[in-house]
Amino acid sequence: MPVAAHVMRHAAERPSRLAVCGPEGELTYVQLAERVQGAARHLLGLGSGPGTLVAIGLTDPADVLTAVLAADLAGATPLVGDPMWDRERWSRVAPASPNAARPAVHVDAPLPYVAGPAVTHDPRPEDRAWACFTSGSTGRPRAIVRARASWTASFPHLSDLAGIGPDDVVLVPGPLVSSLYAFAAVHTLATGATALLPGRRPSRTLGDLLARATVVHMVPHRLPDVLAHPGTLRTAVVGGAALDPDTRAAAVRAGVRVVSYYGASELSFVAVDVDGGGLRPFPGVEIEVRPTTGGAGALGEVWVRSPWLADGYLGDAAGPLRRDGDGWVTVGDVAEPYRVGEVLRVRGRGDGAIQTGGATVVPEDVEEVLRKVPGVGDIVVIGSPHPSLGSVVTAVIEAESASPPPRALLEAMARGGLDAAQRPRRWYAVPSLPRTQTGKPARALVAARLADGDPDIRRLA
Repeated sequence: MPVAAHVMRHAAERPSRLAVCGPEGELTYVQLAERVQGAARHLLGLGSGPGTLVAIGLTDPADVLTAVLAADLAGATPLVGDPMWDRERWSRVAPASPNAARPAVHVDAPLPYVAGPAVTHDPRPEDRAWACFTSGSTGRPRAIVRARASWTASFPHLSDLAGIGPDDVVLVPGPLVSSLYAFAAVHTLATGATALLPGRRPSRTLGDLLARATVVHMVPHRLPDVLAHPGTLRTAVVGGAALDPDTRAAAVRAGVRVVSYYGASELSFVAVDVDGGGLRPFPGVEIEVRPTTGGAGALGEVWVRSPWLADGYLGDAAGPLRRDGDGWVTVGDVAEPYRVGEVLRVRGRGDGAIQTGGATVVPEDVEEVLRKVPGVGDIVVIGSPHPSLGSVVTAVIEAESASPPPRALLEAMARGGLDAAQRPRRWYAVPSLPRTQTGKPARALVAARLADGDPDIRRLA
């Protein structure tokens, strides 16, 4: 995905245009290009190049983007992680490099400027130009790797759908370790617009930031705060869960156009809603909703075929991404029945990563511990909505007998084997879990059934 070539072109054509406004200052395109060139020379001196991974754990967003673009210019694959991770943590969540014979370069301090001749790299569509994590600092994140074209070729479509151009100022109000926010920042630079990056601890209020921004690219739960004082905002690009009608109505009152989309880190864009009329396929995307076994009603798995798909996971990491022999892929998300030309109604997320009180919980890590409880036949861990925490960890147990294990026993195992953020706060039992065609528990379908108040799912006292 990184777009060093775009930045170099903008630096030549509009050198004084602001590229990045971060907590530590501002950079024009020519200043950013110069920093990227110097950092690329440094990375090349460390042995980076095609087939190598550059693991980036920096706090300042301008430093992150400089390192990302420098890795791209050097022909390497950048991977942005949490700045709080140490080397031991990195060794557990990322392989040595896409080409395991070459060591990864770890960047945990701003890259120095090295003088020298201009660095050039001929960017190819098939370059492994981007890697990102699918979840955060709790559990075991998976690193996804992408070819350059799988994201950069989608940039013009998003620009057209959202009306984003080189004169815009795009507010990106989240950490770049998130693939959504990283995409937003890099798309902004590819467009030649200005990326407004407040970082993890903004020095300015949201109102001050919105007084400069014309576009914001963000997750849904933050949109109401933006709409309370929209400033100069014209458009909000929102990725993730579906927007409720009240939020869309508030956007209309505030004079802000909302473009929302559904996708996944592995799939990139799948469907987009440009006017509140519902999700329809993003340009170039084909969608099928295939039936699952043991599910309630007619919900099925979302399968996608498009140019925007990731190559897969780095190393030997396991994940929800599955493929068939005809180029279709899924991450297990579920939706109502769908036919071409209709609106796509997504009902649940497949990877199940739970955002709770600022932590990201990987369900598989919780399930691994709780399956050891005597009497637990199988278990699915999901996130249930919570007004202040975002979600709370919720366990749905399939018991081996008519009676599930006592809740006290389950909680004791959770206390002994899980961090505080990982421990379920809500416990349910079900006679049998719905499963996918491959026999795995259908996590998103369980979430949809629980949300619908399925009487077969009973809460444990």
